[in-house]
Amino acid sequence: MGKKRLPKICPSCGEVLQVHMMHCAECDTTIEGDYPLPVLMRLKEDDLRFVGDFVLCNGSLKALAQKMDLSYPSVRNRMDDVIAELEHLQSLDNND
Repeated sequence: MGKKRLPKICPSCGEVLQVHMMHCAECDTTIEGDYPLPVLMRLKEDDLRFVGDFVLCNGSLKALAQKMDLSYPSVRNRMDDVIAELEHLQSLDNND
């Protein structure tokens, strides 16, 4: 069985899920409430992995392009797409 991934979208209605409860397996503490997912956590898995790889490359698009075996312009375009998605997600937060 594969690694479980944090669900982000409601399978019933398609809306973004919120965190309702967190539990500590060590001391059995449970915290309940409604908390929105951070904007980065709402990115698609491949975009989140891209951002993580970018950080691990010390923020160098050139190094990231080499790691991904892609051209610099391809990686720059991908970064622009991720930035646009983050701006969109943040604008949704600001409209609430």
